[in-house]
Amino acid sequence: MLPATMSSGYTCQRCLSTLSKASCPKSLIRHIRLGPSHGGASRRQYAQIHRKPKAVPTQQRRTAATAEATPSEDLNKRVFRSGPGDPRLQHPDERPTQSPERVLLRPNNLFHSFSNSPIPNIRRRAAFMKSHAYCPHPEHRQTRIVTSPHDPEARKTTSQSVQPPAHVKFECPDCGLPVYCSEEHWMDDYEHHAEICDTLRQANEDDHDLNSGRFFPEFEYPGPQIEEIVTNMTNWDTYLYTREYNAINSDKSMRQVTRMLTYPLTIASVLHELSPYNIRAGGRLTTEGLKSFSALRYNLHPPRDGGDSTVEGLRPRPPPVRLFVLGARAESSLPRGIWIQLEYLFLRCAIHIIFIGPESMTNRDAEFPLPERTPQNPFGGIVEDRVSNYTKITTFVEYYHTMHKANYFQPFDPYFDCFVLFHPGLGHPASVHEWEETLPQLLETKVPIICTGYTEWDMRRDKEWVEEKMKGEVDILMEAGENRFRSLRWDLNDLDPGDLSCGNWGVWAFRGKRYEATMKDE
Repeated sequence: MLPATMSSGYTCQRCLSTLSKASCPKSLIRHIRLGPSHGGASRRQYAQIHRKPKAVPTQQRRTAATAEATPSEDLNKRVFRSGPGDPRLQHPDERPTQSPERVLLRPNNLFHSFSNSPIPNIRRRAAFMKSHAYCPHPEHRQTRIVTSPHDPEARKTTSQSVQPPAHVKFECPDCGLPVYCSEEHWMDDYEHHAEICDTLRQANEDDHDLNSGRFFPEFEYPGPQIEEIVTNMTNWDTYLYTREYNAINSDKSMRQVTRMLTYPLTIASVLHELSPYNIRAGGRLTTEGLKSFSALRYNLHPPRDGGDSTVEGLRPRPPPVRLFVLGARAESSLPRGIWIQLEYLFLRCAIHIIFIGPESMTNRDAEFPLPERTPQNPFGGIVEDRVSNYTKITTFVEYYHTMHKANYFQPFDPYFDCFVLFHPGLGHPASVHEWEETLPQLLETKVPIICTGYTEWDMRRDKEWVEEKMKGEVDILMEAGENRFRSLRWDLNDLDPGDLSCGNWGVWAFRGKRYEATMKDE
């Protein structure tokens, strides 16, 4: 058994949990996981009690990003010396010669105006907003063509809209964001601003929390799970519980973790055999969608074949299921541990994730320098083939229609391939020209295409553009609607602070229309 005197102050919680499980009898572990409630408490309650770290004096606490703490004059702030770990545990040549100071914000001190924020990155964002964002007061003239009735610029059509456009300079004292050009305009239009003020304040606190320097236990993801435990894909709560994530006890932590996991879970919620979307009334799945997704599920959930790691247990393996993420941006830079969660939901299935898009490697040159284009690698793909045993990731900084013309990925198989478009902006005036050539190519593959949107209006606009552009050559696989696994965190638009969006708010699916041959009597 694990010694009772072991302290968790200098031990990673995941390592401590692993050691505890390894030292306990297997029967006890099975009783904890599969048996009835332990000691009159539910499994989630047991997880909260069992994983609660032991109280340690402030001077002895360590996290992954802090090394040595020194007190500060302000009780609401603590100054830490940042470093990769405890300097006493490092080789002398590897110890940093000088560690920069970082300000840690406590959970009760997260609200700050952007201009007076203790985080330098947020202060730079405030300066960018004041230089590029415009005041939404209806007395100003429009600064752009209105593309949505929800656009704040749509209010600037009255006879009073005579003042020239002005940049935002005044920060609302309630949400801390620069939202109007002056205090007079803020007070005059406060009734309209009050509709989103609380949400803006929430986004403000979430940004400060993400940059506070605290340790994030919610970003510790579970590993493989035994097949006898069924994952419930109904919503975020049931998924996190049945996958045995660390207990998340605050809305703020829930918003942070869903912002990261929304990308793989949106895909899994549609393709998984226990998907919450079905053909029953209100299930949003169409008959054609059931046909397409059933073909993919046949290979995503292969039956057991009796194989093992021995020579006698070798079995032929099917090709990997390919997930083409087109127009990839932020999702391509997510930590690979997040994408591996797909592997844990589709056991014994090899998955190849392919990111394609001109922005798929933005600001990542230092991490992965782009390789030269050679006859063996004509499009300069960055291959990560050792992410895990069943997951491979490849990134191409190129437009998909260029690679499609070169027949680089052909042939396509509806049983093994799927396209995913995260916030593509198919019908947006600024990006519609980039998809006009790509869309017919996607439809001719007859492969399912999963598409998401920032807002309901964004999603509906994309769907209407596809149906109008292709004129009946599209089969709708899943009706447009709110995503069960959308991000719970609201994101700010630095070019327009009043424009709030939510990652993967809505989801729908379509494919190229299929025609079945029928016999015609002579």
